[in-house]
Amino acid sequence: QVQLVESGGGLVQAGGSLRLSCAASGRTLTGYVMGWSRQAPGKERDFVAAVGRDGTAYYTDSVKGRFTISRDNAKNTVYLQMNSLKPEDTAVYYCAVFTGGRIDASTSYGYWGPGTQVTVSS
Repeated sequence: QVQLVESGGGLVQAGGSLRLSCAASGRTLTGYVMGWSRQAPGKERDFVAAVGRDGTAYYTDSVKGRFTISRDNAKNTVYLQMNSLKPEDTAVYYCAVFTGGRIDASTSYGYWGPGTQVTVSS
């Protein structure tokens, strides 16, 4: 079974950047579609981005042009580069494995990591 651990979160001012990492152990990620979701206080967990086995990227509209998802299969790691951050990006960010269904729905993912907090100050 795959275990995922996110890192790279922190406190940043609006307009700043962060790079999140999702390191996997237990199984190679090569054959999996991987995704990032986020959950703000009092809100549901929402899809942010996904990367296919071939590197094809998918994004929710609110992060298009600002976030970039990528994967390094040799390092068994998935990344989320976040630029031009806004206060509304504040949330706990989770990575997970796509298990079936709509690729842009957080409910289509499993094997969630514990998450990493991102806080964007105005």
